[in-house]
Amino acid sequence: MPRRAARLIRVSLLGLAGMLIVTGAAGLGFRAYRQHLAAETLAIRSPAGVQEGEFVEIGGIKQWIQIRGEDRDNPVLLFVHGGPGGTTLPISSGWRPWEKQFTVVQWDQRGAGRTYGAAREDTLAPTMTLDRMMQDGVELAEYLRTHLHKDKIILVGHSWGSFLGIHIVKQRPDLFYAYVGTGQVVGRVTFEKQFEITIAHLQALAQSAGNSEALAELAPILARPVITPQNRVVAEKWSQALGLPSIESFRLAGPVPPPFMPDFSLLDWYNWRKGMAFSAKYLRGRESPMFKRDVTSLGLAFPVPVIFIEGDADYNTPSGPAEQLFNQITAPHKEFVWVRGGSHFIPFDRPDEFLTALVTHVRPLALN
Repeated sequence: MPRRAARLIRVSLLGLAGMLIVTGAAGLGFRAYRQHLAAETLAIRSPAGVQEGEFVEIGGIKQWIQIRGEDRDNPVLLFVHGGPGGTTLPISSGWRPWEKQFTVVQWDQRGAGRTYGAAREDTLAPTMTLDRMMQDGVELAEYLRTHLHKDKIILVGHSWGSFLGIHIVKQRPDLFYAYVGTGQVVGRVTFEKQFEITIAHLQALAQSAGNSEALAELAPILARPVITPQNRVVAEKWSQALGLPSIESFRLAGPVPPPFMPDFSLLDWYNWRKGMAFSAKYLRGRESPMFKRDVTSLGLAFPVPVIFIEGDADYNTPSGPAEQLFNQITAPHKEFVWVRGGSHFIPFDRPDEFLTALVTHVRPLALN
């Protein structure tokens, strides 16, 4: 290659690299500016308020918690996230109104988010069990009672967090004013119902598209919608081919889009994604505790009030099994609250309605 041509190529590559650096720097600068604005929007300015984020020693490792609220005298609400591994820190700006009524605690569980980032995978892996994480939740509740000077707290569990959360409350009911489940997971029956609904949706899509091949493959599964490896392969094939909406296709509410949440770095995003994948290895699938264990095995008598807040359009954790469980349990007080048209993610896409349910049905239990 002539020297002149080689020189031109080097100059062009250097120019391209420079442009990429400038573009990247501009993007990071814009993100930093948006995060600054978001921090102003979400700031707690009340003299009686609390706005903290810290690692706490729980279960022998550092676990991240965030505490926010306008008035320390308000009831404490511990939100136990789903996923598993799905820390809610970057998607919770819609909860700003909650912080007027509650002191809201978010917790990056073992294997999730910043807690995942602060540990080594080989150390965490043997401890990724329901029993260990249940004990983590008990230790956290005890810490919050002392740190925030409360006799008891409220626990809200979502999806996987509802399965974990109900175990935590059953283990130590004396720590809690109430248990609130949303997207409540009962056990294997929840996922069997989910699979049945998925196959029915796929059949409807195939009929609309006039797809005879899909209808032929789905027909025997629809007649007996049992979760087997072969049936899963067929369901996944036609979910992609027919465009079944993703579980993550909900519209997030709140004033701050996730990429611009303050105090959430690019490293935090990396750990969020890695933690989701890591947690899924141990807490999802046919060998997971949600599939092999059932909430009813804990016993149907609950010493604390139980409130379920369920969307009637939740196709990921269908409300039928949760309603059956609710009808079976006994508790000092229990309520089943429907959010009409609500999906699996009502705390995130309809946070104001969820807050209304919390204020109406749950907050008074902590004020008596």
